[in-house]
Amino acid sequence: MSFYEPAHEGVFAPGPATVGPWDPRLQHGSPVAALLGTRIENAGAGGENQRVSQLTLDFLGPVAVAPMHVETTVVRPGKKIALWSASASIAGRTCARATAWILTTGTTQTPPAHLHEKPPPIPETAASTYFTSVPRFGYGDALEWRFAEGGFEEIGPATVWSRLRVDIVKGEPISPLARVLAMVDSANGISAELDVQRFLFVPVSLTVTLARHPTSEWVGMHAVTSLATDGVGVTRARLFDEQGTLGWALQSLYVEKRATEPS
Repeated sequence: MSFYEPAHEGVFAPGPATVGPWDPRLQHGSPVAALLGTRIENAGAGGENQRVSQLTLDFLGPVAVAPMHVETTVVRPGKKIALWSASASIAGRTCARATAWILTTGTTQTPPAHLHEKPPPIPETAASTYFTSVPRFGYGDALEWRFAEGGFEEIGPATVWSRLRVDIVKGEPISPLARVLAMVDSANGISAELDVQRFLFVPVSLTVTLARHPTSEWVGMHAVTSLATDGVGVTRARLFDEQGTLGWALQSLYVEKRATEPS
């Protein structure tokens, strides 16, 4: 299985694994982030001695489960520092746009600092259910989730390990960057501070900053959501692999009561 299958040049057809928990007609944000990030890498921004150091994804509207046309472009060319962008459109409407800073790397440029914080052990048992009041959904099943703290049904901060069970694009190898992006837009969901059945959380943007990329299939995060009283929130997450810290992620949230609450 895969999140996407290439339809024809520049067009990708989303599969059931992209479906989020709240509407079977809409994609979860993480597959979209992973697709745009890997399109930037594949366009030439992820070659030898180059690495995506920061990716910002803006959601310009709901992303339907429908063929997406993806375009990439160089915004700021440079031998050492470059800025790339990628956009996804459905039926002529741009629904998501990513920008990524690409840095040239060297094996001995700098000594390491503050990236060796010990991660929690990977639990032996994976989560078998997600939100119990929501039918199983494709994106939830596309990753294996192992919680060291919290859980899908628990309110408050959470720490989870994950690994992909599917490809990003059918027939393509999974890049280290994609393993992070395929997980990270779920940070607000696992660390919700309000009942997700009574409140709607809309992540309008996601910024992922990585000092390094993961070295194995397992990627984890410790996520915390902070809410103001006027419906604006922020989710922040520390990202790590089995060797230590990778970087951090921030989501900007719009929060409101759902129009119809469960009985």
